[in-house]
Amino acid sequence: MLRNYFRIACRNLLRSKGFTVINILGLALGMAVAILIGLWITDEISFDRQFPAASRNVQLMHHWNNNAFHKISTESVMPVPAANELRTKYGSYFSYVALSRRAWGRIFSDGSKKITRNGMYAEKDITGILSLQLLSGSTKEQEEPNTVLISRSSAQAVFGSASPVGQLLKVDNKNTVKVTGVYEDFPRNTSFYGVDFILPWSYLVADQSWVKRAADYWNDNSFTLYAKLAPNADFEKAATAIKYMLRNRPDRNDNAVVFMHPMLKWHLYDEFDHGVNTGGAIKYLLIFGLVGFFVLVLACINFMNLNTARSQNRSKEVGIRKAIGSGRKQLILQFLGEAVMMAAISMIIALVLVYCTLPWFNQVAEKEIHFPFISLYFWTSVLLLVGLTGILAGSYPAFYLSSFNTIKVLKGAFKPGKQSAYPRKLLVIFQFSISVALMTGTVLIIQQVNYARERPLGYEQNGLINIAMTTPDLYGKYDLLRRDLISSGAAVNMAEASNPAGTIFSHLSGFDWPGKEEGLNHSLGVSWVTHDFGSTVGWKFVAGRDFSRSFATDSSAIILNERAVAFMGLKDPVNTMIRFNQKPYLVVGVIKDVIMESPFAQAAPIVFMMDYNNASDITIKLNPALTPHQALTKVEKIFKQYNPNAPFDYRFINDEFNNKFKAEEKAGRLTLFFAILAIFISCMGIFGLATFMADQRTREIGIRKVLGATVLELWATISGEFLVLTVVSFVVAAPLIWVFIEQWLNGYEYRMKISIWTFLVIAILTLMITLCTISYQALKAAMANPSRSLKTQ
Repeated sequence: MLRNYFRIACRNLLRSKGFTVINILGLALGMAVAILIGLWITDEISFDRQFPAASRNVQLMHHWNNNAFHKISTESVMPVPAANELRTKYGSYFSYVALSRRAWGRIFSDGSKKITRNGMYAEKDITGILSLQLLSGSTKEQEEPNTVLISRSSAQAVFGSASPVGQLLKVDNKNTVKVTGVYEDFPRNTSFYGVDFILPWSYLVADQSWVKRAADYWNDNSFTLYAKLAPNADFEKAATAIKYMLRNRPDRNDNAVVFMHPMLKWHLYDEFDHGVNTGGAIKYLLIFGLVGFFVLVLACINFMNLNTARSQNRSKEVGIRKAIGSGRKQLILQFLGEAVMMAAISMIIALVLVYCTLPWFNQVAEKEIHFPFISLYFWTSVLLLVGLTGILAGSYPAFYLSSFNTIKVLKGAFKPGKQSAYPRKLLVIFQFSISVALMTGTVLIIQQVNYARERPLGYEQNGLINIAMTTPDLYGKYDLLRRDLISSGAAVNMAEASNPAGTIFSHLSGFDWPGKEEGLNHSLGVSWVTHDFGSTVGWKFVAGRDFSRSFATDSSAIILNERAVAFMGLKDPVNTMIRFNQKPYLVVGVIKDVIMESPFAQAAPIVFMMDYNNASDITIKLNPALTPHQALTKVEKIFKQYNPNAPFDYRFINDEFNNKFKAEEKAGRLTLFFAILAIFISCMGIFGLATFMADQRTREIGIRKVLGATVLELWATISGEFLVLTVVSFVVAAPLIWVFIEQWLNGYEYRMKISIWTFLVIAILTLMITLCTISYQALKAAMANPSRSLKTQ
């Protein structure tokens, strides 16, 4: 019997090749999308789970009353003294505690080879927290200042196949360190991906005087603090014990509340609002999980619609089978079996599509997902997906076809009737509603990204490049380097700062100003700059002036942005005296707000102070009269003169700014890709239904044409039904997507307003896509010879 069912299924598939291709290809695309999203979600969920003690690793963070924004802010950084406090006062709760700070663009050389790598400075306990997978060497010497642990890829880049342990490397062309160990590279789905070296904390203290001073500052939140809970420690008890460890400290009055953020939540739950964890990347898992489900449902709807629409073609088969004794249960099993067989064929095609598109998908999603050939979990999921898809897609056609009346079918009196089309119409409405929602959501996400990207920045980022001062050769050469760059014609200006132009690294308290409320909590962004920084980046002055060499007292001057002035409540800020760590500073100027943090958030209050000793980055304004290549060639030549032992590494400021949109842009790209597939699958179903409708109405069309109907009228008659369904789909989808996007936009402080025009454009586009899909079959039927149509019907 099973063999008989299989033969009948094959004959039906081959008899209607067009419908078979649409069904199988639609199911294959839906399954491929579901598998790709499933692999992506699995990779996201596995983030940081590679660490053996991931469930006990935590990052110390704190909430504080941020009066500048009238809310409770959350900081992921802590002051240096907090680490020693954890060890001495709360040591029973933690087996490891480690301060850390990321290190970008450090240059390593062994005399013949030079490489630039990103890594971190960390205290010795970091190796116990991360359970480093050492390939050679040991971590015993990690606390010594002139040692380094390097990744496998870094070791291969410098030493090739030779053993790196015990070898000497020069860091930034100034300090020599000994390689004491080599560890396996961190995978991409970890928070430490790209950490290619670990330098001791003592190295950073010896190299940076401000870090040494920070050892006594409770108000300098510039460092990351990691810890591992002791094996028998209770998380809640530890959290309660350390909750107020930052209270009543020197220079702090912010009512800070310390908490532990578990490693397993770093990636998916990293967003906080008013002191409450509001999620993070987990929202994308939910969104794309729903997208994958609905795209698969679209493919199943195509199967249902096409098979129920063609029910009359199989009515005689059902009648004969019932007449010779087949029960309804047998017929249901037969039709479900056919659906599962088609699902199995579709799955084979889907797996091929996934395997072929995975490299491209990894590039778009910025992942390193591998096809899980040997994963039992994956293949079990594939089999379940085949079964569930087959049952979902074939259930309605199976129950519908098996319900036909035997006598009516055999007498030829069976006609599906108008009511049989209602379920198909509802499914088409549901199908296009999903497609419209995906398309509209994609457009609105892209609009929000562009809205934030085009907001006034308070400086001119075009033509600006940043060069990190990684070697001592660049220090103390400010005037000479600036003179040579400008005189060469490569640049129109140059300055130095403690941070790149579009970034702020330090948030400090300890400020006092006239009229400050007693007990006011604050943390202001602080940027140390040199002369010419304002003119290099193009500050927009509201009042006062820029730092000037004409005023020797500008070494104790500061410039505020508008947000800082508003926060301090200064009516006439220029010439106001402000104290920082008890030292007086004179406000000489006020500039328009500069966006140096999240482009989706309000502008932060920022204080600019002049200090050549704190400079770590060079900002250059390239000559606009030259092409970027011409200007950079000249800049590189000059830097090679001053810094011959280091590679010429630079970054465009606008590229750094664009990186701040990565998460949203990645979500937009993926959503766009899935929206296009959803629309394509929906159009395949519409095309199949239009083909079937034109075939069923051939006689009607012939009669209408004989009676004088024009091609345009016939085309309108056939197309009208689908256009009405498309309009209804849009009416259903628009309010739902409006509510969803409003909720999503509420997560951004700087957000656009949803425009009704966006929905109107999407509606017109949807109608055009529908018309293009059905017009071929509609026009083909309308232009057919009526005499031939009437003879063959």
